Amino acid sequence: MLRALDARASGAVYREIASVLFGAARVAAEPWKTSSIRDATLRLVRDGGAMAQGGYLSLLGAARVLGDR
Repeated sequence: MLRALDARASGAVYREIASVLFGAARVAAEPWKTSSIRDATLRLVRDGGAMAQGGYLSLLGAARVLGDR
């Protein structure tokens, strides 16, 4: 997630990110617009953004440590 988010923040397009993460041959193997790899790449960037905005605290069980909010 962090690699995908960092690449997007640096200006990379989703297809470039997918090529690095999953391999160029795999990305080229199916139409991009309907590709499951495209969907996975979009989710990685979106979820990485959520984690960077504080969502990682839920992984640490921070709600129990910090108290329910």
